[in-house]
Amino acid sequence: MTPYVVLILAVAVERLAELIVSKRNLAWARSRSGREYGQGHYPFMVVLHTVLLVACLVEATHRSFVPALGWPMLAVVVLAQVLRWWCITVLGPRWNTRIVVIPGLPLVEAGPYRWLRHPNYVAVVLEGIALPLVHTAWVTAVVFTVLNAGLLLVRISSENAAMAQALSETPPPIPPAGTAAP
Repeated sequence: MTPYVVLILAVAVERLAELIVSKRNLAWARSRSGREYGQGHYPFMVVLHTVLLVACLVEATHRSFVPALGWPMLAVVVLAQVLRWWCITVLGPRWNTRIVVIPGLPLVEAGPYRWLRHPNYVAVVLEGIALPLVHTAWVTAVVFTVLNAGLLLVRISSENAAMAQALSETPPPIPPAGTAAP
């Protein structure tokens, strides 16, 4: 059980790193007239992802580690993290945990975005299934997956609408380096 606790703590630290990057990127986007959309579902998303980590630990205390399931699921968790950080790297300062778009900027079509419109959500789905199953927490995997599916329907719809609106607008002038936006 101790290695699983370490894994969950590592994922929690990774989430905190994401929030730091997201906060920095939010400031960057706002300095370029970035607008936030879909704020209503964001608190639910934060709670759902936090509860996932707690539920993994709680359920794992009642389950045994099954190597035939646990090791492949650990590999999926690692691959999901690689995909997530590939998305973050490719989007650069445009990546955020919130839906923030800058009017007029084109869609990113590099990296995993060449093949998928929302590859970060693929990482989220894979991790939401695999992380609990590393330690056979199948109830957590099922409940999170169902709740997350509903959340992703709302989120992807909001994100697509926000991007479509932003693409139809003229981009604002970008302030010179070292100056604040109006």
